[in-house]
Amino acid sequence: MESLKAYYHKLLRETSTDFQRYNFSTINWKARMIGLTGARGVGKTTLILQHIKLELPAEETLYATADDFYFASHTLLDLADEFEKRGGKTLFIDEIHKYKEWSRELKMIYDYHPRLKVVFTGSSVLDINRGAADLSRRAVMYKMQGLSFREFLAMFKGIQSNTYSLQEIIEHKVEIPEIEHPLPLFEEYLRCGYYPFMQEEDFSIRLQQIVSQTLEIDIPQYADMNVATGRKLKQLMAIIAQNVPFKPNFTNIASLLGTSRNNISDYFLHIEESGLIGQLRDAAGGINGFGKIDKVYLDNTNLQYGLIAEQPNIGNVRETFFFNQLKAKYDIFASPVSDFQISDMTFEVGGKSKKQKQIKDVAKGFVVKDNIEFGYSNIIPLWQFGMLY
Repeated sequence: MESLKAYYHKLLRETSTDFQRYNFSTINWKARMIGLTGARGVGKTTLILQHIKLELPAEETLYATADDFYFASHTLLDLADEFEKRGGKTLFIDEIHKYKEWSRELKMIYDYHPRLKVVFTGSSVLDINRGAADLSRRAVMYKMQGLSFREFLAMFKGIQSNTYSLQEIIEHKVEIPEIEHPLPLFEEYLRCGYYPFMQEEDFSIRLQQIVSQTLEIDIPQYADMNVATGRKLKQLMAIIAQNVPFKPNFTNIASLLGTSRNNISDYFLHIEESGLIGQLRDAAGGINGFGKIDKVYLDNTNLQYGLIAEQPNIGNVRETFFFNQLKAKYDIFASPVSDFQISDMTFEVGGKSKKQKQIKDVAKGFVVKDNIEFGYSNIIPLWQFGMLY
């Protein structure tokens, strides 16, 4: 365990606390067991290390990553036993999806060590409710997105602003006094501002590595797929990237991949849960998400610029941004008359010349326009929807 402690203290020293993510203060850190999931690269590790550094006694806390060599000869339960005997109170396990028996052993730790708090992070593909052991009654789960436009401004430009609800945005209450012209910064965000590592060297290479690792390691490991199936996931991702947004034809895609049509919907769902794509459904299935898939998008605009060889279609970029930012806080569906529907509100997304035609007969219809700085009446600037979290 000494090697784990040494690595933990090294990481703690190197962790900056200058900027905290949107969910830092909303997580109930008092819960006995907390799970934090999210796509690779969105900042889960930094968030938990910041919490330790700012709010916990380091000597009563331990951080370990589940793929550490320590676990070649020890179990999670071994670590919890020894840690508590040494006076430990809060155990953090990062990347839990890399540990084969994660669900069963976390349940045992919860049951055998009632005074020990456990926080674990994992790939967003993890489904706790379908785990090998029932953690759904034990772990309080949180899902983490990449940076919003507001967070991008705070983290990389030093520009602070409030968060705004959807109602406040459509009422034109968004104010950022430090910005005179937000559009150049918004364009930068769309290209490379969703991931906290944007300023690191070779951003585009790391982004492609995240996609490859998710498809070739995370999903196959979770879904118990073989190597050949992992390659098919990568082929499918290439098809999606070249065609988004589109309504999937599972029969055609199955033929292209040389696999059964019955597998394709599972592949799409796994890729969606891993944070690489978003599937826009109609409202028929309600908040349970069983509605028919209307369109498939890449999850965020950085993936569009990073995975598509040519310049991505700007209309697709706009819709992807809107879908990505809104689904973080609201149930969003395909609109039967326009692009998107949230509760009783309908949104048509486009450029500054976008007209009212699609929503002229809608009681609560809004036109979301790119390339405008300010809104009026039912016309809302696209960039303002990046202030939700």
